[in-house]
Amino acid sequence: MIPRRPSRLRRVKAQSINKLIPNIITLVALCSGLTAIRFALEERWQAAVLAIIAAAVFDALDGRVARLMGATSKFGAELDSLSDFVCFGVVPGILIYQWGLDELGRIGWSVALLYAVCMALRLARFNTALEDETRPPWTYNFFTGVPAPMAAALVLVPVVAEAEFGKVFLRDPRFVAVWMLVIGGLAISRIPTFAFKKVRIPNVMVLPILLAVGALAAGLTTEPWKTLLVIAAIYVASIPFSIRAVAKLKAAAARSVAPPTEPEA
Repeated sequence: MIPRRPSRLRRVKAQSINKLIPNIITLVALCSGLTAIRFALEERWQAAVLAIIAAAVFDALDGRVARLMGATSKFGAELDSLSDFVCFGVVPGILIYQWGLDELGRIGWSVALLYAVCMALRLARFNTALEDETRPPWTYNFFTGVPAPMAAALVLVPVVAEAEFGKVFLRDPRFVAVWMLVIGGLAISRIPTFAFKKVRIPNVMVLPILLAVGALAAGLTTEPWKTLLVIAAIYVASIPFSIRAVAKLKAAAARSVAPPTEPEA
């Protein structure tokens, strides 16, 4: 009797549902972002903005859920990056073009393309930085440039302002084009911004932070557009503080590695 050869095909290991939950959340974020394109084509601007914000919320959850459940994987990281590019690069570009740049014709479309390219470059740089093992530990509390979800939120500020205040000058296509280019530039800049990944909260600050979260939730449910504008303003105002914090950390790191000076004779 001829012995059977062992199969060369590896059996696919069964995956626990817990391992799939982060990827499911990422796919929900992707679907939410793509749905914003449909709302934009139907000129339902407010619904489109809310769909992108929902995608940002799910994007903030998937990575944290993966780390908490021990379900991080290379596949999940790549899926998350592709989802981010679509939801916060492609979708806002199309939305803003449909909303306020179409009057500029080819120039408006070029601006939308340039914004999407900036998001692609920003995400590529972020993924490359994750593999850099020589980074100082304190750098993990900061992003290089404005992260993609926040860049998408900032680029939608004119749409949100119109939803709150009605027809305003922010819909001027020239202003929208400049605003979009500025946000794209901030995304690929070397400006450090707070990441809040490994921030430890003192016990005395737990209650105030919970109260602030409650106030934020109340604001989003009662006055969503004003609350979003306030969040965007606070984030922009935090950039100088992040720059100052990084400068202090760099100076402290430089002092710690500087050779001791010899005393004068």
